[in-house]
Amino acid sequence: MLKFLPSIDRYIFRLVIVPMLSVFAIAASLLVLDKMLRLFDFVAVEGGPVGVVFRMLIALIPEYASLAIPLGLLLGVLLAFRKLATTSELDVFRAVGLGYGRLLRVPFAITAVLMAVNVALVFFIQPISRYYYEQMEYELRSGALGASIKVGEFTTLADRMALRIDESEDDGRRLQGIFARVSNDKNQVLSISAKEGSFLATTDNPDTIILRLTDGTIVQETGSLTPRVLTFTRHDLPIDLPAVEQFRARGDAEREYILPELLRIGWSNELPESQRDASQASFNFRLVEVVMMALMPLLAVALGVPPKRSSSALGVFLSIVMVVAYHKVNQYGEDIAALGRVDPIIALWGPFFLFAALIVWMYWRVAFVPGGQATGALEIWFEKLAKRIGRLFRRRSLKIDLAAAE
Repeated sequence: MLKFLPSIDRYIFRLVIVPMLSVFAIAASLLVLDKMLRLFDFVAVEGGPVGVVFRMLIALIPEYASLAIPLGLLLGVLLAFRKLATTSELDVFRAVGLGYGRLLRVPFAITAVLMAVNVALVFFIQPISRYYYEQMEYELRSGALGASIKVGEFTTLADRMALRIDESEDDGRRLQGIFARVSNDKNQVLSISAKEGSFLATTDNPDTIILRLTDGTIVQETGSLTPRVLTFTRHDLPIDLPAVEQFRARGDAEREYILPELLRIGWSNELPESQRDASQASFNFRLVEVVMMALMPLLAVALGVPPKRSSSALGVFLSIVMVVAYHKVNQYGEDIAALGRVDPIIALWGPFFLFAALIVWMYWRVAFVPGGQATGALEIWFEKLAKRIGRLFRRRSLKIDLAAAE
């Protein structure tokens, strides 16, 4: 598939693509698994079907992918150049006249493709999927997704019935130990207990279901001193389902707007200033996150190439810290820009240019300064700290061995 590329480009492509896809898969999986546990708890509390958890997770994949793609790109390129540097292959390439600019040709091509993917995600797919996630959460809370009666608890239906079920089998199709207390407009109260029951749908009225009870007793309180007591082998109890309000239209928050809507709202003189500020902040936040990806290969080279005779992995740790910290700064900038306190250009593009200048300086040190290493001082400090910690643990283990010998 890549035979039209020179062999050196194919080699670098293999070095980059494997760790990049691995990091992307790991990061996305961790985010999804963390959210899955919370959703299972939420769905269990609301009494909804388990299948809705996976539908909600699918709706969140575009949001998690937009976070995992830049991180996967950075670590993929970083680990590739770290391997080239630690195995001295990088020195060979540079000795035959292949500089960093030539070696970064394939990483920048991959970056261009991923930037296009991320533009589609953050400006078009993610807003729609986030809206569907909010819609499913709303419908789950309201019972429109088939929320079931909670076992062992009293559930109020239509403000005139209290229902309790001891056991539920076959996904709610078989109920055991049923107690219901029903009141009507004539102040008459029915207390119904039954051994078994099941819910049945009605064809004439979709807002009403039938609770078919088997082997039970009805106690009717009519206001007289002696209530009426009836026994039955089968009794159908109609239940009015609670009305479910229609979910709101898309656009309750700026993150649900796609690109044309952001441009239309953000630069419209007919809308309130607060709405324009929020739309402009969201647009600039998404754009600056995508544009920053263009500098990820330079940052990866600056942090992935360790000093000579060093195999420290400090650059990997620093890269994750820097990217996550920059993302948090952007989120804060979006918040204050949405409130109208700071212009979005200053709040979001100001940190971008500062971070970009830092990345370019770090790359220039590695690529064009002989023996230059932007993190050289940190590498020395980190190595000294690691040695001190190692000596501390050796002393503790020696004391433990001496105490055991005594």
